[in-house]
Amino acid sequence: MSSKIENVKKELLSNNWYVLHKYTFDLKRKNGGSVQQVREVYDRGNGATILLYNRAKGTVVLTNQFRMPTYVNGNESGMLLEACAGLLDADSPEQCARREAVEETGFQVSEVKKIFEAYMSPGGVTEIVHFFIAEYHDDERRAAGGGIEDEDIEVIELPFSEAVAMIADGRIKDGKTIMLLQYLQIHRVMA
Repeated sequence: MSSKIENVKKELLSNNWYVLHKYTFDLKRKNGGSVQQVREVYDRGNGATILLYNRAKGTVVLTNQFRMPTYVNGNESGMLLEACAGLLDADSPEQCARREAVEETGFQVSEVKKIFEAYMSPGGVTEIVHFFIAEYHDDERRAAGGGIEDEDIEVIELPFSEAVAMIADGRIKDGKTIMLLQYLQIHRVMA
């Protein structure tokens, strides 16, 4: 397949928290012509997320933490209920998922299963998120969780049925968490 773009120009706009570039390029159209487009692309690296579930108890473990972008966009408290996640940094996706599970929830799970990967906001962010699930047991708790350094994360264990209901009533609005909970539901991982 030939490239859909030509004449790419790249300009650095910000290199603070992550990297923001402005791209100017010619996009080839299906009819043979082309159109110039300008897009800003935010590169924060790739990430992994993991949802912990316990079949016997019928529960899942989520985190609750402050997310500035949600606050800016109308979430009055800025708090977001979500599955634990983080950037890969130098780790493999599985290593990252395992690391985040311990750091954020305190659970060191034995087996993890990768279920898929997805671009979460392809209109402006480069990030691919790798999705994992893992069954947890109470005896796998190694620490209290709560995150590291500047993180202030609350660990929440709740019934799976309540978590699914929280999607419908708007208490869970995080895309990755909705996808993970629905995966457990669709694939009948949880009864």
